[in-house]
This record gives sequence, structure tokens and C-alpha cells, in this order.
Amino acid sequence: MTIPAAFAKIAVAFSNAGLGPYVDSFAEWPGVPVMDDGGSIVSPGTPVSRPCKVQVDRVTEAMRQAEGYRDKDVSLLVLCETLEGDLDTDATLNVTAGPNAGRWSVQSVDKDTMGTYWLCRGRRA
Repeated sequence: MTIPAAFAKIAVAFSNAGLGPYVDSFAEWPGVPVMDDGGSIVSPGTPVSRPCKVQVDRVTEAMRQAEGYRDKDVSLLVLCETLEGDLDTDATLNVTAGPNAGRWSVQSVDKDTMGTYWLCRGRRA
């Protein structure tokens, strides 16, 4: 077992017992539209939704200094082991529980050095 996998297992166990900050969530992407030859949308595509565990926290100082920062932005920590695939700024995180429940648009994405979590700046969607 890798260190990120071990950390995720421990964090999920504590959170499921009500002792940790990670809550059930979904990373969601809109469908990729299908266009006809004239450039008109024929179908909006199939949306993608993948389960994950997310912690909502205060933004980092680096996030405050980033272009586009707003006072109500938050830090979203997504355990990598709980999300199938990568995370990008096209995603919306749907946090399903806790005081910060709701949909958050992903404004920036970075991965910690160990690969344990995606560190995102989020904004209410």
C-alpha cells in the first residue's frame, strides 16, 4: 500500500466515524457537446459524475495572492485515492454534507507533493 493510499484509508475511516473533515462528494463535469457540420449542438453530451471525499477549508495564502481570488473562495482538498481519474478546472465539486454542503466550481487545481490530495480553490457555483 502506498503512503497516499494509507493516508486516504485512515482519513476516510475517521471521517466516516464522524471524527474527520472529509465528506461524501461528487466531482462533476458537463457533457462534451456533439456538433453537426454547421457547428450547431446536436446533443449536449453525457455529464460525468464521480464520487470522492472532500474537505472544505480556508484558502491558503498562495490562493489569496492568485489572480481572480475572491473573499468567499474556499480551499477544497480532494483525496486522490477516492476519485477515479484526474481533477481539472472544468469540474464542479458537489459537497453533499456538512456546513459547506453545496456545489463549488473549481477555480484552480494542484496536487500535493505526496499525491495524497488535490488542492483546489473553489467558489460557490
